[in-house]
Amino acid sequence: MTDPQGDPRAVRTRSKLRRALLDECAQRPLAEISVAALVRRAGVGRATFYLHYADLEALAVDACADVVRDAVDALHAWRGTPDPVTPPLPLIDFFTGLTPHAGLYKALLSPGGGGPLGRVLHRDLRARSRTERSLAGAPEPDLIASAVAATFTGVLADWLHGLVPAGPDTIARRVWHLLVALHRTPLP
Repeated sequence: MTDPQGDPRAVRTRSKLRRALLDECAQRPLAEISVAALVRRAGVGRATFYLHYADLEALAVDACADVVRDAVDALHAWRGTPDPVTPPLPLIDFFTGLTPHAGLYKALLSPGGGGPLGRVLHRDLRARSRTERSLAGAPEPDLIASAVAATFTGVLADWLHGLVPAGPDTIARRVWHLLVALHRTPLP
């Protein structure tokens, strides 16, 4: 039996649905979008939507998966010893690039870093941080990976919700300094 995830038609359909959702969210909040409007924009049937996604939130999290990958990659965009003062350029680009769909991200990422997108971001960032720390032979990979994931996810969410006032460049630098400090904190 063929895996539906690898079926080119399923891939195209999910891509259409993700694009339609992002286009709809550019015009109004996620809470105001209906499945009917979404499938109309995507050019697929309602049953097709439910074949691929349980609800709009599941589609929205899938549509935002690139943001999670970009965040994880941006935080690990250095090799060797990281510059403790200057964040990697991809981290600045990441924060700058959030603006077009900030409303959607805020709907899926609650203050403090919760919500469906927050859970995915925390899980993926923690796994990557733990792997990198383990490969480097650094102490306490589980603890520091959890702290890095929680710090980044929480600050990102609070920044998107306007609880941490700063421009994208400034928040990237502040987050970078926090994360470098976490990695350098001596543990007994």
